[in-house]
Amino acid sequence: MDARVDALASFGFAKGDAHVLRNAGAVVTDDVLRSLVLSQRLLGTRSVFVVAHTECGLRTIVDEELARQLAWETGHTPPFAFGAFADLEEHVRAQVETVQGCRWLLHVDDVRGFICDVSDGSLQPVE
Repeated sequence: MDARVDALASFGFAKGDAHVLRNAGAVVTDDVLRSLVLSQRLLGTRSVFVVAHTECGLRTIVDEELARQLAWETGHTPPFAFGAFADLEEHVRAQVETVQGCRWLLHVDDVRGFICDVSDGSLQPVE
């Protein structure tokens, strides 16, 4: 979701080369999986790259605290988790595993994780 990250340029892709799904924290949500299923089954994509970035704001919050604050301000508790995390590499690994475990995806043999350094745009593979 971060505007400092140019996902296509990071991988040397041109417009139209990849489907880019962006959200806060590179969290593989049900909606991300829904979009991946559609991308693979209807449009023939085969590879999935999960890309998180340095300086991610979700590393600085606690889900429960933010939910309590919102409930206090609005009178309604959010029906979703925000996806906060502490360890960036572990977070990427977990998201890759979520994609690989999706039974409706046709292609899970090329699911890779990366961390993008927002200071210089470099990519670090996450094993």
